[in-house]
Amino acid sequence: MKKILVLGSCGQIGTELVLTLREKFGSENVVAADLKDACPENLSNGPYIQLDALNKESVRSYIIDQKFSDVYLLAALLSATAEKNPDFAWKLNMESLFIILDLAKEGHISKIFWPSSIAVFGPTTPRIKTPQYTVMEPSTVYGISKQAGERWCEYYFNKFGVDVRSIRYPGLISYKSLPGGGTTDYAVDIYYKAKAGEHFTCFLKEDTALPMMFMDDAIRATIELMEAPKEQVKIRSSYNLSALSFTPKQIFETIKKIIPSFSIEYQPDFRQAIADSWPASIDDSYARENWGWKESYDLDKTTMEMLNNL
Repeated sequence: MKKILVLGSCGQIGTELVLTLREKFGSENVVAADLKDACPENLSNGPYIQLDALNKESVRSYIIDQKFSDVYLLAALLSATAEKNPDFAWKLNMESLFIILDLAKEGHISKIFWPSSIAVFGPTTPRIKTPQYTVMEPSTVYGISKQAGERWCEYYFNKFGVDVRSIRYPGLISYKSLPGGGTTDYAVDIYYKAKAGEHFTCFLKEDTALPMMFMDDAIRATIELMEAPKEQVKIRSSYNLSALSFTPKQIFETIKKIIPSFSIEYQPDFRQAIADSWPASIDDSYARENWGWKESYDLDKTTMEMLNNL
């Protein structure tokens, strides 16, 4: 029987990942862990522990004692937030990874999931159908840490046989949990404003295309990758993953079909420069070929799900 730990479980991905893993493997077998002292109500259907991903001794002793088979390390400072606190972003994003990789190297963990991001790409990367293997010169602290992390994951697999698996997430859209300070957050907030009947001010230009994904697809992809036979996981840095690519104007137009009174204006801020350095669309053919990835949600279906469930 699997025993799973999700570190950073209270974030946008972690909340939904924990709930889905509990449905699949049993609530008692999936432990949620985060900095929060008390377990959030939406994760109260299973075990929770307050745990600092940077507290090496606490993390090591807990994982060794509990004999977890799989660890999902989601603790991180995201792109926009990391730019405001670069020293801590680097510390959190890198040191937490080494703690988990070393535990796996020593044989205490069988399998690791660690998320990367489209932030690993930069202004010199081809922006249309960005390939799996390409120029990577990230221009943000978050992207630099994720690119470095990818290299270390691959190194630990090649050198020590650590079974670490990763996805380069695009922007994620969800009605169950709020985003945590990323450049793609507008694509969640816009639905909240529309549903509340409020005017929306977008921090990106109307024609800024970015890769996106509905959260259900992202969670399914994560678990499918983790459950894939080891021999099918041929990339140990991180897989490109794609589902949607749209601009703020396009998402606005899909919402306006359902809520005709909805209005928008564009006031680009510092996040525009970050978005301009990222891909507009992603080539994820390796994920499709290696372990059978295929998305379920297009933009219209995503918009219907968001507006029906918020």
